[in-house]
Amino acid sequence: MLRLRLILAAALSSALLSCTKPNAPIEPVPRSVLDAPPPAPPGPVIPQFVDVAESAGLKRVLYCGGPDKDHILESVGTGGAFIDYDGDGRLDVYLVNAWALDEQPSRVRLKGRNALYRNKGDGTFEDVTDKAGVCDESWGCGVSAADYDGDGRVDLYVTNFGPNRLYRNRGDGTFEQVAEKAGVADPGWGAGSAFFDSDGDGDLDLYVANYIDATMDDVLSARRTTVWREKVKVLSGPFGMRGGRDRFYRNNGDGTFRDATDEAGMTDTAESYGLGVLASDLDFDGDVDVFVANDSNPNFLYRNNGDGTFTEIGAWSGAGVNGNGVAQAGMGVDAADFDGDGRPDVLVTTFAQDSASIYHNDGDLAFRDVSASIGLKAITYQALKWGCAFFDADHDADVDVVIANGHIYPQVDQAPELNESYRQLPFLLRNDKGRLTDVSRDAGPGMQIAVSGRGLAVGDYDDDGDLDLLVTAMDAPPLLLRNDTPRSGHWLKLRLLNRHGSPAIGTRAIFTAGGKAQHREIRSGSSHQSQNALELHCGLGPSATVDHVEIVWPGGRKTVLDHVEADRTVTVREP
Repeated sequence: MLRLRLILAAALSSALLSCTKPNAPIEPVPRSVLDAPPPAPPGPVIPQFVDVAESAGLKRVLYCGGPDKDHILESVGTGGAFIDYDGDGRLDVYLVNAWALDEQPSRVRLKGRNALYRNKGDGTFEDVTDKAGVCDESWGCGVSAADYDGDGRVDLYVTNFGPNRLYRNRGDGTFEQVAEKAGVADPGWGAGSAFFDSDGDGDLDLYVANYIDATMDDVLSARRTTVWREKVKVLSGPFGMRGGRDRFYRNNGDGTFRDATDEAGMTDTAESYGLGVLASDLDFDGDVDVFVANDSNPNFLYRNNGDGTFTEIGAWSGAGVNGNGVAQAGMGVDAADFDGDGRPDVLVTTFAQDSASIYHNDGDLAFRDVSASIGLKAITYQALKWGCAFFDADHDADVDVVIANGHIYPQVDQAPELNESYRQLPFLLRNDKGRLTDVSRDAGPGMQIAVSGRGLAVGDYDDDGDLDLLVTAMDAPPLLLRNDTPRSGHWLKLRLLNRHGSPAIGTRAIFTAGGKAQHREIRSGSSHQSQNALELHCGLGPSATVDHVEIVWPGGRKTVLDHVEADRTVTVREP
């Protein structure tokens, strides 16, 4: 092991000594854009965010149905992604769009266009959608990203109401739509999705959650018949509707997939209403498990049996229902070690008049709902919650929580006595030694913008070392919430590339600094129909040096880095 460390240290010395970008020279960024935040005042830091979407050029309106939202398809919104599609080391933005409908009688008024924005490196973006060829006239829902064909370039999978799209990255700034040829053009109503290596063969398979079986005729003829809290008439569902069956596609290794749902043990016999998908090694046994947040049904947890098959253990694990034994309306999902015990906990967002849930990982895929004891229940009960993430907003060496909120019923605005609103403010919850403190209303002007939020992605788009937020909103442009938190701690960011030169999906890293170990994992998908940046960020608190970084690649091989200087980005390639 010592010899391996010395060899790797020599091979990676240039990565450790400079802030690098993969496959690109180091380019200075104008200080007018990336000036470091001012020093933090004494006491606990409150993160600060400001919305810069308009000035950055992210102006695309994201549609989702008509103003009254008569059918449930018009309620779930669309997702977004932070990706580096051109390999220049900067995070670009992809936005999924749906259609705009007129009021009754319903008809299609406009077919929204997905959008790809190239990061120009000066805090602004260029719309390259047409040039890149990543837009069609589908009713879009979600997006996940990965290099599915092993050519070193990040590809995009877009779920739709109707056939899904797989955009293969050609490497010249353009994409080819190959879903039908690749065998993944699922014709249902796709929601969350994720690429991951299910069987350890070195290529990435694909899980797709399908929400509800419906037709466009159902959507256009829908009428609001349900009465919400005995006050207003709203859309119906999902109860009373047939759930879509999720799909698992195994990668054939030649650029195509086959439907292996049944043989893998992932048959959705309950026809549950799947929305959020998390592919993560939740028990650290070296293979990837799959968690599915189901709306109004128990969540699924597929334990990887280590041979490319799975066993559904949602009920047994304790994460299928909340602490009261009740199935919730699961929307978004994420996982991270929230309390520092070395095991990833699971966050699930839910409907209004119900708490979001954090399931504490007790080991061996046994989970416990701790939402009440850590303060999450009291904070989140009233809101309707969607995209979510664990991330270190303030560099204090623990993960905080962010949640995008927004109702599905515009009609609640007509009944003030309900104390609900269609457009809602997001949550930013600071981790204070394992308990959550709601700092949302003090977290800068970006956190004071009420929208009917849906998707949420996390990434450092301006390369200043702290994590920014991309939030999609119903019938409105997205929010780009730049993190302007006063600098109170150090950080380290890893860009981990596999043998193909693309982001190493499924790789874990353990950062040890100041006597504390933190775990991070590169994942495709998660949140609500969205994609976080495919790189690892770790806040370090007062530690200016990371004592030890252990990188665990898929398959179990390890790279060890010792005494890494903080406040930089380090690129490491799989040995």
